[in-house]
Amino acid sequence: MNVDILAFAAHPDDIEISASGTLMKHIDMGKTVAIVDLTQGELGSRGNVESRHKEAKLASEIMGIKHRVNLKLSDGFFELNQQNKIKIIEQIRHFKPTVVLCNAISDRHPDHGRASQLVSEACFLSGLLKIETEFNNVQQEKWRPIAVYHYIQDRYIKPDFVVDISDYVDRKIEVLKAYKTQFFNPKITHVNTPISGKDFFDFLKGRWKDFGRNINVNYAEGFTVERVIGIEDITTLK
Repeated sequence: MNVDILAFAAHPDDIEISASGTLMKHIDMGKTVAIVDLTQGELGSRGNVESRHKEAKLASEIMGIKHRVNLKLSDGFFELNQQNKIKIIEQIRHFKPTVVLCNAISDRHPDHGRASQLVSEACFLSGLLKIETEFNNVQQEKWRPIAVYHYIQDRYIKPDFVVDISDYVDRKIEVLKAYKTQFFNPKITHVNTPISGKDFFDFLKGRWKDFGRNINVNYAEGFTVERVIGIEDITTLK
C-alpha cells in the first residue's frame, strides 16, 4: 500500500481538530490518506473507549478516510521507547506514505509533544535498512517519507505554511460534531473540559481565520516543518 498522506494522532480527535480540512481537501484532489491513532483516548474525562471508536469511525466516514488504525498505546503514559517506535515504523512501512502529518511539537497536553517526537524519530528510523520489521507475517522493506509536517493544536505556534480550507469549514465542523462526547453537548453537563464549552468552536474558527488572513483567504490550517521546503514555481504561492 502506498498512501500520499499518513496522519498520526496521539488521540482520536487530534487530527479532526487540527488537520481534517487539509485531509479532506487533498482527498478531493485525488490523494490517498490514512490515519493512525496512537491511543484510544481512554483517559478522556468524557466518554469512553467504546464511544471514542464509534466517534472516530463516523468522523472518518465524513472525511472520506478508508483506512484508520489504532495502536492502543497507553493514553497519558506511552513512552519514547524502542517498542513504541517499532509499532509506528511498522505502520509507516505498511502504508508507505509520501508525507507524514503528526502532532504539534509542543502543546498543553504532554501527549501531543511526546507523540510528535515519537513519530518524527520513527519516520527517520523507518528508513534504516538494518531495522527489521514484520507485518502480517511479511518482512517489510525500509521506507522513509519525504517530509514530516506538524499540525498546530491548542497552543499557538507560528506556522511555517498554511493550507486554505475555506471551502471545508462547514464540513470540518460536522466532522468535529461526530465526537458527541468530547465537544459541546447540552445533554452532557456533569463534566466540563477545555474543549467541551459552547465557545470552543468559536476559538477554533478564530484560529483558522487568523491563519487564513496570512494568505488572504477566509480560513486555513497551519503546519510547521522539520526541514526547508523546496518549491518549483514561486509565482504559485498565495
